[in-house]
Amino acid sequence: MMAVSEEEGVTLEVLRKKMADFARERDWEKFHSPRNLLLAMVGEVGELSEIFQWKGEVPKGLPDWKEEEKLHLGEELSDVLLYLVRLSDICGVDLGKAALRKLELNAKKYPVKLCKGSSKKHTQINSKSNSVTDKNGSIRKNSNSSGSSEC
Repeated sequence: MMAVSEEEGVTLEVLRKKMADFARERDWEKFHSPRNLLLAMVGEVGELSEIFQWKGEVPKGLPDWKEEEKLHLGEELSDVLLYLVRLSDICGVDLGKAALRKLELNAKKYPVKLCKGSSKKHTQINSKSNSVTDKNGSIRKNSNSSGSSEC
C-alpha cells in the first residue's frame, strides 16, 4: 500500500487508489458491487448517527467531548468516506469532479443575494419572479419589502 507524506496531503485520488489496493490485496473486489457498497455505507452512516443520537445539539468543535469520543467520531466519519470513495470508483464516477459540479449547481440554486442567512429550501424560492413557494407547494407573492425573493 502506498504511503502518503504529510506535505503531499490526502486527496480523493489517493484514497481511491488505497481502497482499490486494499480490496485487491484481500480478493474482495468480487464483493464490491455498487449495491453492496451502498448498503455497507448506509450501515456506517447508522453507526455515525448513533454517536449523536442522544446528545441533542452540540456546539461546533465539540468542546465538551472527550478525546476518545472525538477519535471514535473520526473513525466512523472515515468509514463513511471510504465507502463513498470506493462506491464512486466502482461506479466510474470521478467524485472530486462530481462534487465541484454539484457545488456550481448549488451556487445557482441558492444565489447569495437571495439565500444569505436563510435555511429555506430552493423549492421555496423563485428568483425569476417575486414569489415564494410555501411548504404545500403553493406559489404566493413575496411580502419582503425589498422586493426580492427569500431562500
